[in-house]
Amino acid sequence: MPGPRDERGVLAARILDVARAEFAQNGSAGTTIRAVARGAEVDPALVYHYFGSKDGLLDAATEPPPRWLDMVATTWATPRAELGERLVRTVLQSWTDDEIGPTLRAVVMTAAHEPRAREKLGLVVTRSLIGSSTLGTDESDRLRRSALIASQLIGFALMRFVWEIEPVASMPEDEVVVAISPNLQRYIDADLG
Repeated sequence: MPGPRDERGVLAARILDVARAEFAQNGSAGTTIRAVARGAEVDPALVYHYFGSKDGLLDAATEPPPRWLDMVATTWATPRAELGERLVRTVLQSWTDDEIGPTLRAVVMTAAHEPRAREKLGLVVTRSLIGSSTLGTDESDRLRRSALIASQLIGFALMRFVWEIEPVASMPEDEVVVAISPNLQRYIDADLG
């Protein structure tokens, strides 16, 4: 049975926290409503009540937090000379954030096998990581530069936060910024022809 009305938000948030961790760890195929309910210490019927289905739960668990979308948009407004460094710092901050990081992990881990998550990942990349960019001399140049930046940032995030491959996984943040920022800055400023 659903809990009291004032607990709805708390219970739904607890379910989503567990679901994000389950989807990130086990993908969509390995995640069950029963396992999510057990982890959230609720009845499976409550998960269905709030989210309708496993697909509805996956959809909610992989919805990027508005705070993250705002953070990315703010980053793209950084002056060009500082943009490479700011982009790297935003990735580091996002993936280590208690709310944003699990959502990003869940999206990335389910996107390979789940068309809905893959579509969501595509929208996140095109609307946020590429769409907010004002780089380039024309639309084609903007898309090219922004896509190259996104590919570097996503690849770095996978190496460090998902696959945890050394030495990238344990590099101090300032070393990461020094190592990656110049490459991003090249995509921002250099002639890519």
